[in-house]
Amino acid sequence: MATDFLPINGTDHIEFYVGNAKQSALFYHYAFGFEMVAYAGPETGVRDRASYVLRQNKITLVLTTSLHPDSEISEHVKKHGDGVKVLALWVDDATKSFQETVVRGAEPAFEPKVLKDEFGEVVVSAIKTYGETIHTFVERSRYKGPFLPGYKARSSGVKAEPIGLKYVDHCVGNVELGKMNHWVDFYEKVMGFSLLVTFDDKDISTEYSALMSKVVSNGNGYIKFPINEPASGKKKSQIEEYLDFYKSAGVQHIAIATDDIIHTVGELRRRGVEFLYVPETYYEDVLDRVGTINENLEELKKLNILIDRDEEGYLLQIFTKPIQDRPTVFFEIIERNGAKSFGKGNFKALFESIEREQELRGNL
Repeated sequence: MATDFLPINGTDHIEFYVGNAKQSALFYHYAFGFEMVAYAGPETGVRDRASYVLRQNKITLVLTTSLHPDSEISEHVKKHGDGVKVLALWVDDATKSFQETVVRGAEPAFEPKVLKDEFGEVVVSAIKTYGETIHTFVERSRYKGPFLPGYKARSSGVKAEPIGLKYVDHCVGNVELGKMNHWVDFYEKVMGFSLLVTFDDKDISTEYSALMSKVVSNGNGYIKFPINEPASGKKKSQIEEYLDFYKSAGVQHIAIATDDIIHTVGELRRRGVEFLYVPETYYEDVLDRVGTINENLEELKKLNILIDRDEEGYLLQIFTKPIQDRPTVFFEIIERNGAKSFGKGNFKALFESIEREQELRGNL
């Protein structure tokens, strides 16, 4: 068996470039239960930006805003709205990760560099991927600080109430028509990922629109990246709508795992997070399709949580509405009870739900 030239320990962090990081941090704190753990900005010697680091279990989000109108961050927000800039991967050797991927064709975003402070040192490097998204390799075995050198420990002063979010299950990218296979090849050749599953327009379509999707995964399965592209349909697909408003390829949604989706979604709804709506008729025959589940169907129906099954078990999932005014990035909450798949049985119901929202926006 070939050795994994790019061993990855998991997702290190996800960094959003946003218009107002202070207010965004409050949203994730109160609505999603993330605890603020670190900060970088003028008070810590960083002159051009402010970054807030939030954490819940194994999930670390970084919210960064520019302090100047003509910076790369400001340009990113102007073009894309709030969006994901960095999908950072936790590795044992950031220099080797950079070299191995660049020699296989990756375009460098920045070369390996050592960051140091009183808590030790971190090595970081980065390569470019679809749109303006980058993968940063983070090597932190010699570091004991709250996040990265340059950041200072900081709490919000009000204790967060976590809602059971555990780790990043997968991150989905939307790419332009005809580019899906290009980026699947990139992950296979440049990063040593393998193709996990393919969905075509027969799997993911409604009367009006369709998309194609392929899922790539790294060697140990900790990192899974579905890549979507539009497919032809009578009307505009959700992928086309995303590309129209994001203005390039980019991260469409982040799926976060929980062990108790009923508690997690109940709390999110109580705190004002909005979800896509699936009609009650979905639940009339869902158990005929998925069989026995441990949860009470009425509770799932009340919270509008979807159910699907594969050979290894079942899963429960739900999707938020976009978390900013542009119809771009959103979150998925997922609870896996053995299932390794992505909810293929729910695609049609989910798409019709998204189309209802597109129609309200006048974008179908």
